[in-house]
Amino acid sequence: MPTYTALTTLKGKAAAEGLGEAMERLDPEPTGVGIFEVEDGSGLWEVGGYFTDPPDDAALAVLAAAFGSKPFVVSELPETDWVAHVRRELAPVEAGRFFVYGSHDADKLPEGRVPLLIEAAMAFGTGHHGTTLGCLKALDKLIEDGFEASKVADIGCGTAVLAMAAARIWQGDVLASDIDQVAVDVAEANLRANGMEGAVRCLEAAGFDHPELRAAGPFDLIFANILKGPLVALAPEVAANLQAGAHAILSGILNEQADDVISVYFENGVNLCARDQIGEWTTLILRKQGAN
Repeated sequence: MPTYTALTTLKGKAAAEGLGEAMERLDPEPTGVGIFEVEDGSGLWEVGGYFTDPPDDAALAVLAAAFGSKPFVVSELPETDWVAHVRRELAPVEAGRFFVYGSHDADKLPEGRVPLLIEAAMAFGTGHHGTTLGCLKALDKLIEDGFEASKVADIGCGTAVLAMAAARIWQGDVLASDIDQVAVDVAEANLRANGMEGAVRCLEAAGFDHPELRAAGPFDLIFANILKGPLVALAPEVAANLQAGAHAILSGILNEQADDVISVYFENGVNLCARDQIGEWTTLILRKQGAN
């Protein structure tokens, strides 16, 4: 059965949500509607619907005019075994000592590497995205430099691959938090899949706003792989929750945004140690002023 998509972009979260709700009342109705912020600092939001019957072009044009969006682009998707496709495309990822793989590649695990099992269906957070890969490479660099951590926080953890990587290396207190309970559930499922139950405490929290995070800090290492806006807003909290001389690994930063993030953290007493670019994304290693 063919699948049709209808996609558009427009300014503002409220308008995007209103357009998404209106799309759900179309005839033929979509099987699903998605609303996503475009991660380029433009302020645009993407709204898209999936249909099993061709959508009504006239109705889409009326909605686009009513909400001030760009005209909808309608496409017919070929019938694809998406699970097989994703498995073919998402080959194992090597980031220094870390080896991120799906269960379909379990036979490819090389000796001497730190294995991290993340299923291919969770494409963001598998290590294939430049931000996650950059964070794993940054962690590997710190380890190579002799850094050790007994208290680690992964803020905005997603799949919790970064928290799991730290917990594979160090015996200590590792916490992973996300604002989305679904992500927390995914993180806990990944811990079980890796035989790491209890190695990481997974929490639903916005930033550091959780009693367990407040009680566990200050930390030796903080990961925050999110976006520029939240990273800038979190700078005072990251600084306050780092030990003197401790490190933060930040990503989710477009290359052209990196200097702004570095400047804000410098103002909060957290200085740049290293930066790395993978594609359009930058990863930063920062260090809080002072000594351990």
